[in-house]
Amino acid sequence: MSSAPPGAALPPLTGGALGLTAFALALGTFMQVLDSTIANVSLPTIAGNLGVSSDQGTWVITSFAVANGVAVPLTGWLMGRYGVVRTFCVSVLLFTAASFLCGIAWSLGSLVGFRILQGAVSGPMIPGSQALLISIFPSDKRATALGVWSITTLVGPIAGPLLGGYISDNYHWSWIFLINVPVGLFCAFISYRALKSRETPTRDRPIDTVGLGLLVVWVGALQVMLDLGKNQDWFNSTTVVVSAITAVVGFIAWLIWELTDEHPAIDLSLFKSRNFLLGTIAFCLGYAVFFGNTLLMPLWLQTQLGYTATWAGLVAAPSGVVAVVLTPFVARFSSKVDARWLATIAFVSFAASFYLRSEFTTYVSFWNLVVPTLVQGIAMSTFFVSLITVQLDGIPPERLPSATGISNFARITAGSFAASLVTTGWDRREALHQSRLAEGTTAYLAPFTQAMDSLSHLGATATQGAAVITRQIVGQAYLLGYNDVSRVCAWIALSMIGLVWMTRRPRPPSGPVAAD
Repeated sequence: MSSAPPGAALPPLTGGALGLTAFALALGTFMQVLDSTIANVSLPTIAGNLGVSSDQGTWVITSFAVANGVAVPLTGWLMGRYGVVRTFCVSVLLFTAASFLCGIAWSLGSLVGFRILQGAVSGPMIPGSQALLISIFPSDKRATALGVWSITTLVGPIAGPLLGGYISDNYHWSWIFLINVPVGLFCAFISYRALKSRETPTRDRPIDTVGLGLLVVWVGALQVMLDLGKNQDWFNSTTVVVSAITAVVGFIAWLIWELTDEHPAIDLSLFKSRNFLLGTIAFCLGYAVFFGNTLLMPLWLQTQLGYTATWAGLVAAPSGVVAVVLTPFVARFSSKVDARWLATIAFVSFAASFYLRSEFTTYVSFWNLVVPTLVQGIAMSTFFVSLITVQLDGIPPERLPSATGISNFARITAGSFAASLVTTGWDRREALHQSRLAEGTTAYLAPFTQAMDSLSHLGATATQGAAVITRQIVGQAYLLGYNDVSRVCAWIALSMIGLVWMTRRPRPPSGPVAAD
């Protein structure tokens, strides 16, 4: 394969070649982002088809997120060792193969295993597509390249719920993965054909295999503990206890290794920067409550309110539409406004969205469901650009790849942990509310006897009447649990505003820093 000699600058692409290649590269980002959200609204369908509960089905989401998060720190080494073009194309092909395997999965265990593979091989897809898009556009059109890339990352969360819902309701759920096969083959073929002569220089680089191994161990063990704990009575289960001990010991060993290794997989010294430390915490917790709610709402709508996957997707999609519309305006003014104010707008919008959800009833209308997602769209348009600006303030250009790798790893991993914690919290609060509501179902209380008499007049037997009342209690308990989780998320979002204002005022991004 021909490669560009080190230091050689190839001219940008033009005309049809530029358009076709940019489209193929954008598809790489789109597929990865799509697969992060497409299964959310399909979860009840997948779980039912595979004969497992919806909370067990969350493994389909968390396994992909954890594997993808752990793979992100390895991306820089892969691109330096094998070249950006080769790494990106191989990643797309492996992702396509993993998608096919997910589509033919025959059990929850096999699907989770293939989702882990899919997440692990997809690490280089987003950073690779971004880097290659920038390289093929003229320098004065870099903003256009980043705009193309940004739009694909925002359209993914819109298309994911809609496409996932439509496929689940009208076809077999496996097609949410199988549709990646022709798209992935097209993306890899066009990208390699157009860019094989523009390969970046390669060099032998040391890799922190021990650090990466310890990272996989403690993150994986912690995720297993969070996913299994709610079904196995937490620390009364030997599996959960072993997972917790493994996570703690693995984390301590990883921390010591990364602080002392000459070439760490994750450069923890970056956390000496106040903006990077506080910005990363705010970024992770903000993304965690966002991701957790994005997963929880479709679950509640489908399991308790009788929504189909398509209608659940239609409820979720408007937030992405708002973000697509507002993001260009936010990007234009981001260099003129203190990023901390933009972050404040994001967290206030998140808090308002979650508070509106905490006021839902079991008779909530479609429009009242959509309003909070529209407010959430405002948050999405300012959240990422503002927090990344805060995080990367003062980071030297040569350390930006390491900083962005840590940021993405922490964000993705926080999202996967949040998925487990939110569903666990929802189940626990439902159990609490159900036990309290059930205290009122006694023949000695007038409301219960009146309800039973009314049902009897409608022709229901005593057993049927009790079943109707029990179903109402369960529905109200899940609603109250959902309201509780939403309220907690709102307070977490508001608390992040104080954290943001503890950082220094960041300088507006420009030049290479903005591109990174």
